[in-house]
Amino acid sequence: MGLAALLGGSGVLHLVRPRTYEWLVPPELGDARRWVLVSGVAEIGTAALLSASVTRRTGGWAAAGLLLAFVPAHLHTFRVVPRKPLPLTVAAVRLPLQAPLVAAALRVARGG
Repeated sequence: MGLAALLGGSGVLHLVRPRTYEWLVPPELGDARRWVLVSGVAEIGTAALLSASVTRRTGGWAAAGLLLAFVPAHLHTFRVVPRKPLPLTVAAVRLPLQAPLVAAALRVARGG
């Protein structure tokens, strides 16, 4: 349920405060606002799948795919954050945090 809450909360924030996330979208992907809104809807949808026992495994696969799809945004962060210790540290810590989240999603997907 923690993964569902995390994704659901993040999805709501994407829809309510899209400007907060727009800078994370690599410019090569095009319209940042659209990507932020679509990813917010995808996060909420994935959270819903994770929340119902009948769709939980599907939600696990969706969550793993979604979290992996966010890696380009995490890498892009290194291109745009100020070259100062704190922002670089936050970016450096954030990227490897994806690994345990993907692992958790895969455990759910595999019925664990």
